[in-house]
Amino acid sequence: MKIGLLFDMRNPVRWERPWADHYARTLEFCEEADRRGIGGLWFTEHHRFEDGYLPQPLTMAAAAAARTRHARIGTSVVLPALREPAHLAEEAALVDLISGGRLELGVGAGYRKPEFQLFGVPYERRVSRAGQAVGEVRRLWEERAVTPGPLQSPVPVWGGFYGPRGARMAGRAGMGYLNLSRPMFEHYRAGLAEGGHDVNAARAGGVLFLTLADDPEAVWPRLVPHVVHQRNSYRLGWAEGRDEPEPELLDPDRDGDELRELHRVLTPEQAARHIQDLARGLPVEHVILFASIAGMPDDLVVRHMELCAEELPALLGSGRDAAAPDVPVVPDVPVVPDVELALTD
Repeated sequence: MKIGLLFDMRNPVRWERPWADHYARTLEFCEEADRRGIGGLWFTEHHRFEDGYLPQPLTMAAAAAARTRHARIGTSVVLPALREPAHLAEEAALVDLISGGRLELGVGAGYRKPEFQLFGVPYERRVSRAGQAVGEVRRLWEERAVTPGPLQSPVPVWGGFYGPRGARMAGRAGMGYLNLSRPMFEHYRAGLAEGGHDVNAARAGGVLFLTLADDPEAVWPRLVPHVVHQRNSYRLGWAEGRDEPEPELLDPDRDGDELRELHRVLTPEQAARHIQDLARGLPVEHVILFASIAGMPDDLVVRHMELCAEELPALLGSGRDAAAPDVPVVPDVPVVPDVELALTD
């Protein structure tokens, strides 16, 4: 089991810094995290977010790969429905080569209509397009139809889907599953069996909404506005995906208890106990925490990284090079959903 950090590159106006500085500092941060022993550096994708959410994760992954030597380099997730499969195969292969064979390719369907409109892709076909694109990427690699090809054979591919249909699709395709919801994992295992894959070869990973700190009670008030920004941004995005009215947004004065449930701030010792208490025997290979929450202060970001890279793995008996434990990680907060895929194409 490896502890990783997820970068969405949000740069909200309220805390905005020059974009070139923002990216340069993030790459320096990746280099330092790698030096300290972080297990993975993961990059995500969305388009048309007002705060500049990362639009090109493989570009950022390549830059991070060139600055690091040890951490796995992942996407959680890239949206293949918005790309030509040959381009995706080439881009991902180059990241794998630049990284020396460290790529973990996580894919998802997406859930916001504006980003599909931007690329002229039918929103209603996003799920089938994603599945078809992944199959085509794998075929291109296997047949060496793109050059250069990836260093790894095969490249680990993960499905970051939500809902029974998405879970089964990931399983049938023989992907790992980037969603730590236990009910969805059972659908994933069923999909593995349906696809003729060994259910004992199931692989799990996913995102925790958790920040590490030496003094959580002191850090929480400083983190609240950033958590509110992130969670409200997701709420608006999910509503766009379902053609729902604008949702009720979180208010820190009214919704303090709910915010603490949505995003935990814990010491490494508390986090380790929390993770161990929630473990249910799933074959978890990657536990991924957001590196920064929507422009949170640099000192909190740096200390969070240090604790994730050095103290938490030691407390869990894991690390960058450790094998998956017999009792791996299962958080109680699922990865950010792609919206119920069973309701789409």
